[in-house]
Amino acid sequence: MPKSRIRKKADFTPPPTKSGTAIKLGNRAWVAPLMLAFFVVGLAWIVLFYVTQGDLPVDALGNWNIVVGFGFIAGGFVVSTQWK
Repeated sequence: MPKSRIRKKADFTPPPTKSGTAIKLGNRAWVAPLMLAFFVVGLAWIVLFYVTQGDLPVDALGNWNIVVGFGFIAGGFVVSTQWK
């Protein structure tokens, strides 16, 4: 019985790389501590406002202290978008 021919497969050549420039984002070690700090400060601000019955942290703001506390918490969520 005759032998079949051995087919040689073409060597693998990787696709050409893109010639665009890569974006280097740098070190993001600051994101997690800053995010947690915003969360903790916002929560502490609101808790302090309720515990002191509106006398602290800033008496002149009145009920706007709640908005300030939630502003810090929202800032934490904004910073969290930079976390990779």
